[in-house]
Amino acid sequence: MVPISVDLAFARKDIRKASEQGRIIVVIDVLRATSTIITALSNGAKGIIPTETIREARILWKSYPESLLAGERRGLKPRGFHLGNSPLEFKREIVEGKMVILTTTSGTKTIGVAKASPHVILAAFLNASAAAERILQIAQEEGLGITLAPSGRKNSFSLEDFLCAGAIAIKLKDAKAEFSDFALGALLSFQGLKQPLDRFIWNCHHARELVKKGFEADVKFCSRLDVFRRVPVLKLKGDHLLIA
Repeated sequence: MVPISVDLAFARKDIRKASEQGRIIVVIDVLRATSTIITALSNGAKGIIPTETIREARILWKSYPESLLAGERRGLKPRGFHLGNSPLEFKREIVEGKMVILTTTSGTKTIGVAKASPHVILAAFLNASAAAERILQIAQEEGLGITLAPSGRKNSFSLEDFLCAGAIAIKLKDAKAEFSDFALGALLSFQGLKQPLDRFIWNCHHARELVKKGFEADVKFCSRLDVFRRVPVLKLKGDHLLIA
């Protein structure tokens, strides 16, 4: 059996290149886009339409007036939106059976960059084990490499996303995987944690910013491991993307 190649890409140009090569792309944005998407779908949302800009989201909403308009800029809900980017807002009684149009500072942009891949998987701590199982299944069945894509903050390094990549990579280590140095570094970093995950994440830069804005509960929620089994995937629906 040919070993499964596991890489990690930070820069969007590298994520785009990996997607065009047909690798499985695993988009990670712990705080908070992928955590929010996983939560929304687990609570019965019909689907998530990601957009890169607020303008695009508002235009698209006119075609789906029954949908919920959600997202953030600088961590805060844009004017006129129904929901922000807090996973705790996406309760079952609010999102069940609804389409959600979502735009965020980093996460939805990374999703857009990865769209050329035949398989784009969305992951966070909340579904790390289930995501790893699904990724491994696809890789083994189709002989594809895996690229973990931490979204980061404004396309820069975020420790929480790097550690989440490690939480996924550690589940692949017994599957004859060959790790790049970046992917192995993420694995070893997660493996080497000496304190509870939520306490560690609390000290990350983006987490501190969210706490200052009143989103302490989001940081705590997004730092939980394996809460959900739902593994969102990206599809093309007509002229736009759909996560289901």
